[in-house]
Amino acid sequence: MNPLLLGAFITFGIAVVVVVLIAVLPSQRVSPSRLRPGQPAPPGAVAMLAEYTTGRVDTLLQRRNSSLDDRLDQAGLTTPGRDVVVLVVCGCFVALAGGLLLGNLVLGVAMAALCPAVPFLVLRILTARRRTAFGKQLPETTTLLASSLRAGYSLGQAITAAAKESETPTSDEFSRIANELRVGRPLNETMESTADRMGSQDFFWVAQAVAINREVGGNLADVLEGVGHTIRERADLRARVAALSAEGKLSAYVLIALPFGVAGLVSVLNPSYFEPFRENVLGWIMLGVSAVLLTVGSFWLSKTVQIKY
Repeated sequence: MNPLLLGAFITFGIAVVVVVLIAVLPSQRVSPSRLRPGQPAPPGAVAMLAEYTTGRVDTLLQRRNSSLDDRLDQAGLTTPGRDVVVLVVCGCFVALAGGLLLGNLVLGVAMAALCPAVPFLVLRILTARRRTAFGKQLPETTTLLASSLRAGYSLGQAITAAAKESETPTSDEFSRIANELRVGRPLNETMESTADRMGSQDFFWVAQAVAINREVGGNLADVLEGVGHTIRERADLRARVAALSAEGKLSAYVLIALPFGVAGLVSVLNPSYFEPFRENVLGWIMLGVSAVLLTVGSFWLSKTVQIKY
């Protein structure tokens, strides 16, 4: 038998035996529920081990001043950062064990190395989607705030009404603003922190408009309607820019993926085609130059289709 497979089976068997001994086999001690009727049963060994592990990870994250919890909050996830770290580490071990079961140590190490990148990529995508949704809902939110103020609501009541009437993620963020106002946090600081958390320059303008109005006075409803009109025009401009640059972005994606696609197709149809590149120093030099040129071209294309305004 392959030594890698033998090691994987031995490791898996030891893990199964430990789990069975801890969680399945009955204990000789008297159950605490019989000694103290009505008292909940204490957590098992597995639960205690999980709680201890997550506690140690939480302590380590606090010592390193990790921003993982803030990133999860920006993505709209309520899972604690310590649990995410533990799950990622467990996923790395599972990926390594899967590679060993397939009989390829290099594959297992590669899969284990890629495991931490997957959740952070998903986290980044969720954060971008949440911020985009918040920006699209902002014009209607400012209109709702202005209408509530015209109806006689105070600004705090208008924010609470917007939290109830809006959709996610605007409802979540405005509920957070309302809760922070109840505990005494200044409104300007609360709104600016929300703008930073959501990465919204438009909402930062709303916060500035509210702050200026609280200092100099005036009709806040008219100010919010004007800001909302500006935000709506900026959203229309973004949509036009996205439509005009869509063809350029698609062309960039095709040009970047084309060398890899052609190389993969040729490798499948004629596996010996690229052997001269691997056997000759000049071939490695040509591959290195091609990689550098592809990187420069990809960077150039990305900057060409990325329009700032």
